[in-house]
Amino acid sequence: MIFSAVICPHPPLLVPTVAGGAAFETYDLRAACDLAIGRMLSSSPRQVVIIGSDGGPLGLRAYAPGAPDLPDYDLALPLVIGSWLLDRADAWGAARRLVVVRADGSPVGSWPDFSEPTGLLVMADGSARRNVKSPGYLDERAEPFDAAVTKALASADLEALAGLDEALAAALLVGGVGPLTALARLAAGARWRAEVLYDAAPYGVQYTVASWSRA
Repeated sequence: MIFSAVICPHPPLLVPTVAGGAAFETYDLRAACDLAIGRMLSSSPRQVVIIGSDGGPLGLRAYAPGAPDLPDYDLALPLVIGSWLLDRADAWGAARRLVVVRADGSPVGSWPDFSEPTGLLVMADGSARRNVKSPGYLDERAEPFDAAVTKALASADLEALAGLDEALAAALLVGGVGPLTALARLAAGARWRAEVLYDAAPYGVQYTVASWSRA
């Protein structure tokens, strides 16, 4: 049974060793992720399922090849960052499952057994087209799209998350529509308390951190 869920973004700059001298710029984002994951772990899950989109293997060493203390995960970037966040939280008391999902939220492979107490770590960037310095330049549709997603995360609106426009999300370079759609499906049938802990686009990319627990 799923007792809690955390939604976090997956920028490489979240990792201080990768960010280097700019690590202070992601301090608030990192703190929000730590807080949300701490809440999830406080529910004593037997397993934590990290859900992310497939971007091909791209470990943290690709961003900071000279750093000796980075884990060399051979995973898609969202799963790398999710694993790093759990390592940071010393979350070794729960089994760790990694699931890559497609844009429609379906898993590549199969879901793990959810019969035991489970926490979800959903890795999802928002649009990368929030301003003229964004990776995808400015698209005026990006801000309202991200605002709608953040509102859905703040109220655990499963219908809104399940109905995200895949074509629009692709045009806006959204890095998490599949994981968010998967969250909506997996969380169905329960009532949730939800809180958004971070909501900003510091590099022209929307980053949202949210914490969900069963009501």
